[in-house]
Amino acid sequence: MTAITTSCCAPIARAPLSEPDAAELAVLLKAAADPVRLRLLSMIGSHAGGEACVCDLTAAFDLTAPTISHHLKVLRTAGLIDSERRGTWVYYWIVPAAVARLGALFTPLAEPSSV
Repeated sequence: MTAITTSCCAPIARAPLSEPDAAELAVLLKAAADPVRLRLLSMIGSHAGGEACVCDLTAAFDLTAPTISHHLKVLRTAGLIDSERRGTWVYYWIVPAAVARLGALFTPLAEPSSV
């Protein structure tokens, strides 16, 4: 995404997104726009050490293991999380740059002055 130096507004309010940027960001937003996936992102990101075993995630949901795996795959395919198999279990962690890109889209670079 192109960096703009104006500090008054969130990036989405400063200039129109290019078609490629909009397409890339839409993939991230679509992946995060599900209550289960949003909870999974939160659980992974807030887990001790910054990574979580799939075994730590499944108990928090009233869903089958294949359904949880599907949601994790959507997040991984979008680039919001990454993973590594260690023995029997798979461990997940957030990809900071991808999550920061989403956050930066709506976060003003400077707080507006109060009048």
